[in-house]
Formats: sequence, structure tokens, C-alpha cells
Amino acid sequence: MKKYFYIMVGLVTIGLSGCKKDFLELSVNPNTPSVTTPQFTLAGALKVASDIVNINYPHYGVWAGQLSPSGNYVPSPQLQQYQFTTDNYQVFAPLYANLTNFNTLETISADASFAKFRAIAKIMKAYDFEQLVDNYNNVPYTEAFNSSKTLFPKYDKGADIYADLIKQIDAAIALIDGNASATNPDISDIVFKGDMAKWKLFANTLKLRLAVRGKLTATLPASGDANYLNASVKAATQPGYANSDAVGGQQSPFWRSFGFDQNGNPTGNNAYYRANAYELGILTATNDTLRARAFYAAIANDPKKIKRVGIIFGDDSAVPNAGTSAIGPGLLKSATQDGIMMSSAESYFLQAEAVLNGTITGNAQTLYESGITASFVALGLSADDAKTYYNQPIANVSWAASTNKLQAIITQKWISLTGYGSLEAYNEIRRTGYPAVPRSIDSKAIGTGLPTRVFYPTSEYQQNADNVGKEGTIDPFKSKIFWAK
Repeated sequence: MKKYFYIMVGLVTIGLSGCKKDFLELSVNPNTPSVTTPQFTLAGALKVASDIVNINYPHYGVWAGQLSPSGNYVPSPQLQQYQFTTDNYQVFAPLYANLTNFNTLETISADASFAKFRAIAKIMKAYDFEQLVDNYNNVPYTEAFNSSKTLFPKYDKGADIYADLIKQIDAAIALIDGNASATNPDISDIVFKGDMAKWKLFANTLKLRLAVRGKLTATLPASGDANYLNASVKAATQPGYANSDAVGGQQSPFWRSFGFDQNGNPTGNNAYYRANAYELGILTATNDTLRARAFYAAIANDPKKIKRVGIIFGDDSAVPNAGTSAIGPGLLKSATQDGIMMSSAESYFLQAEAVLNGTITGNAQTLYESGITASFVALGLSADDAKTYYNQPIANVSWAASTNKLQAIITQKWISLTGYGSLEAYNEIRRTGYPAVPRSIDSKAIGTGLPTRVFYPTSEYQQNADNVGKEGTIDPFKSKIFWAK
């Protein structure tokens, strides 16, 4: 682990004028004192948090049965045969770098006048640390930012980290409730524009996700739009995205990575990631035509521009791109679209499961159907379209027709997470076994079942060898995240 991830550092936010680096980039320099302000630090750190979750997890989208590699390319052994190493699929460094930003924000916001900034920092540290646990299980936590005392931080148990994140979120909510007159983040808050009531909705929803996934005790309010992210409130960044390739790219992160440049040319990821035949098959079998057309584009060689075709993951005879579907218009809306961090649909499905298992009170069916509706609306479809769909007497579509309610909730949640929520979609497969996504059919695929986790990065084995070594030998098919099935 590189030492500067744990050193209190100076941060400089690069604005839109006079930029020489990436749009809203935070420059981290371990050798200089802090020269930043809460406002500058907040905007940049939120932007990076959104970038990470929107850009870094397409491999999980593939393994989750939602995307598949293009037939135009030589098969990737790391992706298609699961022969990845300590150098592949790494978010360890970017997450700790961004956590350093949020930790700095929390530190420089110690004065009561900046209590709202401090609350946001705590919530976002929970958001980033949750991802670290979901990728690696045990990671540095209690010693992560104590470089003056510990250059080589120990690893904490994933379950212990989850439990403490719930406490940190509670502390953040208390800061919001107890400091109404504190300085408002206003436009430096590129998620909720300083609306702290919405930050509480996000905090409650994030806490619910930690409690449900980790099977942990937490003080949680009843279900409902007054307490959690809802049809009117999602967690998403919007700093003023623009269709410009200047300063590292000002487009929305998902568009910038999986869509097009400012001149309309497709990115490499746009050409590489195609529809997966597994999800497309489920959508087709349940008459979910509208969402299928939103998630996946019509194939180029269909004169009517209607046909959608997916690739069976691992098929070495997959047809070229002209005969398969790219990521669709419901996901790739525009260069200025929001950067989704947690959707309204995910919130409703979390609440539905929590009601089902007795964690919170409410009506599970209503929440389930609200989740489906939110998924449709987010794709540019209507609530009536959603109602027509979920009123079909089909298992895992209609609540009444679904004998296994948890399977129905998770299946619909998995569908709703297509595109923007690849990590969460794969988390739910590993946690519940739903849906039963098949392995790659590549004859050279190693292991059995789906990968249970990725490796720690090479940098940890080089720079924090003693502590990462205590985690033992990592088997990507047997070593599990603490909450996994």
C-alpha cells in the first residue's frame, strides 16, 4: 500500500478555468501542507467518487450476466477465462486516494461552522469503504490515516468495518440534525446542492444497505419516501457536465467511458462491451421488451433498427459488432447526464427486502413495485409501462406470482442495476445466489462457479507485505467477502 494514501495531504481542486488537469481533479501531494478549503475539497472528492463507481466495474457487469465482450476482439484471459492477477480489476488505490480526500475534508471541517461538510465526509467515507470491503473483504481501516504512527496499516475485518460504518453514518446524521445554521455547502455539493435533508435520505439508504447486506443491527426508520432515497431523490453527481474533451473530459463519467467523445466517435469501451445473452434472454422471456430496448441498442445490420442480439459470455465464435447490441439509449442518454451513485430503484428494492426480513416496517409489495417503476422511469419509460409489466402473472415479475419473494426482489434489483450498478449487481449474486448467472463457456475458463473476489493489488504485496500476508492465500473462487453466500 502506497504510504501517501494514509498521509494527511494538501488538496487543490482544479476548476473549469485555467485547467491543466482533469475536470475537478484533486491533486494529492504528500510533501506539502494542506492548502485547500472544505468547498474545493468537497466538489472534487464527490466527482471522483462518482467516477469510480461509474467507470471501474465493467468486469462485474460481465460476470453478472449483463454485458459481454465483443466478438471483434481477441478473448481476454483475465475476463473470459477468469485468469486475472494482482494487477487486474484494481480499485484499491483510487478508493484509498479518494478516502484521503474525504478524510482531509473531515479534518479541515472540524469547526462547528463546517459541520455539514464534516457530515458529508463521513457519509462518503462510508460509501467508499463499503466498496473496499465488497471488493477485498478485510482492508486497512482503523490505521488507514495514522501515518504519523503507522506507515504499514493493519488489516481490519470486513464485518467490523461494516459495523463501524453504520456508527459513522449515525454520527453524520447527528451532525446534520444538530447544526442547522452551519455553513451550507451550496454549489460545492455537486450531489444535492447543499440540501442536507437529501443527504439524510442518502445516509439512511446507505446505512440500510450495510445493515441488510452485513446482517447487522442498526437504528433505522420505517420505509417510505420521507426516510430513504425515492422516486424524486437519487444520489447522483452533476457538477455541470458538458460535451467537451477538454481538461481530461467534462462528460458524465458513464458517457465518457462507455459512450462517445465530443465529436460523436464511440469509445473503446463502447465498442468492446455488448449485450449479454443471459440478461437479454430473461428480459425477452418476461416480455420486458421496453427495458431491453433501453438497456441495449438495436444491431447495426437490422434495417428496421429493432432487433437486439446478445453474446453468450465466453463464446469464441461470437459474431462481430454489426450483429450484436451495444449499450443502449436508456443508459447512454447524453454527455451531460447525471453520474449515478445510488438509484431510486435500488433504494426501493433495499427497503422491500428489509421489510421482508423484518429489519424495517412497511409494505414489501408496494416497495417492490415502486422499485420496478423507478427502474422504468429512469430509462425514460412510464409508470404505466411498469404497471403493465409487473401485472403479468409471471414469477419474479408479479409479486403475487412469485413464491420466492426474495428471489423476485433481487432479480428485479439486478435488472435495475444494469449499466450504472455493476458492482452492486454482482454483490447481490454473490450474497444471495440470485439470479443464477452462468459461468463463461470458454473452454479455458479456470475454477468452478463465478469468482468470489479479486486479489489484493501488487502494490500491497510490495509495500505492506507483512500485513497483507496475514490475510493468507487468496483464492478467487473460494475466498469470500464476509457477507457472501
